Amino acid sequence: MTDEQNEIVKRTGHVKWFDPGKGFGFVVADEGGPDILLHANVLRNFGQSSVADGTGIVVMVQRTDRGVQAIEVLRIDVADLREDDDTGAFVDIDPAVLAATPLSPARVKWFDKSKGFGFANVFGSPDDIFVHVDVLRRSGLSELEPGEAIGLRVVEGVRGRMAAEVNAWEAACKSFSKP
Repeated sequence: MTDEQNEIVKRTGHVKWFDPGKGFGFVVADEGGPDILLHANVLRNFGQSSVADGTGIVVMVQRTDRGVQAIEVLRIDVADLREDDDTGAFVDIDPAVLAATPLSPARVKWFDKSKGFGFANVFGSPDDIFVHVDVLRRSGLSELEPGEAIGLRVVEGVRGRMAAEVNAWEAACKSFSKP
């Protein structure tokens, strides 16, 4: 391995695509260059099991014999997502009201990306919370696994309780521990 291959550098870019089923995806660096492999284990070390296409991301990368690979995720910028989702029910929610809504620990009951929705349960409650794929994407995630721990901001929707924001468990834990 050459010194150039040993060099670790910071790159800012966006997720080109990520497939949790395949266990990897690619990042496109803002400054150009080859696509950066993002392995599921690197993403899990950051505390997420998936990331939505188009999401802003900052990674540490290393050139290997197989190409450029992310070795650590430093930050995921949900705000970089395109605003082309169709979450109609949440358009009228004031961002300050949403931010003031408590983050609740929850577990995914089931989620079907092809159907575009799923359900979760807040810990200690049997009530189902509807989770729409566009809310998931807007939160910077692309998919959820049954049994996965997450944090939810829950609002009352037209058809019942709905997730207005979904956080990966590790990110949610930071919010839970704030005084």
